[in-house]
Amino acid sequence: MRPTCRAIHLPGIPVVVELTEQRIDIQKLMDLSCDERTGAAVLFLGTTRRWTGDEETHSLFYEGYRQMAVEQMEQLEATARQKWRIAQVWIVHRLGEVDVGESSIAILVRSPHRKAAFEAAQWLIDTIKEQVPIWKKELPPPSQVVPHPNTGRWVHPDPQRIESKEPCDE
Repeated sequence: MRPTCRAIHLPGIPVVVELTEQRIDIQKLMDLSCDERTGAAVLFLGTTRRWTGDEETHSLFYEGYRQMAVEQMEQLEATARQKWRIAQVWIVHRLGEVDVGESSIAILVRSPHRKAAFEAAQWLIDTIKEQVPIWKKELPPPSQVVPHPNTGRWVHPDPQRIESKEPCDE
């Protein structure tokens, strides 16, 4: 399946929001976003970890409502631009299976100064996880799989942690 990608052309502010089943090419993302007007580039990568507590993970599986997810990420990007002085925002999110060590999301924020870039990137990942219709399923190693079509568990943010602003590591 081809990636869903929309480049929004605003005056002087390149924005890319993309959903893809392909690996995220971090170097390409950095090269494409090169901007001499900026003094800060913050790149957040969400990667698949092997262990969550005592639970071993073989891979993650992401699915989502494509059109709504892209539209909501575009809206969040626009909100971030209103809150912080940002030169560029790139958001790339994987769908499908993501192996341990691979990136499931990349958020790149470029701005003239680091504070805005860090704050915007953190706000974007937190808000994407809370609001965008993309769901994550943890898949166990093949040795632990019981032959059943619903193997694995869907992971959703804990609303109490979100409301209390405690760190959420899901």
